[in-house]
Amino acid sequence: MPDDRHKPPLSGARPAPPPMPTGAPAPPMSPEMLHHALLGWIADDGDPSRNLDSLPGVLWHLSDAWAKRGEPNVLLVHYDNLLADLEGQMRWLAGRLGIAVPENAWPALTQAATLKRMRDGAQSIVPMPPGAVQDAASFFRRGTSGAGRETLSDEEMAGYYARAAQLAPPDMLEWLHSPSTLAG
Repeated sequence: MPDDRHKPPLSGARPAPPPMPTGAPAPPMSPEMLHHALLGWIADDGDPSRNLDSLPGVLWHLSDAWAKRGEPNVLLVHYDNLLADLEGQMRWLAGRLGIAVPENAWPALTQAATLKRMRDGAQSIVPMPPGAVQDAASFFRRGTSGAGRETLSDEEMAGYYARAAQLAPPDMLEWLHSPSTLAG
């Protein structure tokens, strides 16, 4: 958990994310809305323990898990590794957890864990309220990493990396920002 040394200094006005509609599912974000929302997410100065959907909240939560990663009941799974080899990562996870899975069950289990299947069942998978994501299906918006790099300028990405460095340990950020370690 980051301490006050990781808290960024306050500086000037920060962009606020656009208001989120309530009730009906939100329409897909335009590139401009996504850009604005990402800048607000990065700049958020709120209490990370009260807003887990903010960058400070995400990194506060992950830093806690990172600090416990050597404990036998904690496993960290990198999303890009899941993308590179979903079935292999599921088999690794089952092995680490001591779960015996019949060989003939793997195709159905792997299919159930795909982005499409999760998006189709979002209403029963995503807890309500879903936080910053007001529509459960939009939680499974894309299924790949890199939206920030595609949306933000080089200067804005540098700002993200600088802000993240204020909030989390360097070794965790190196792991978090690394591409898959698996051959894909």
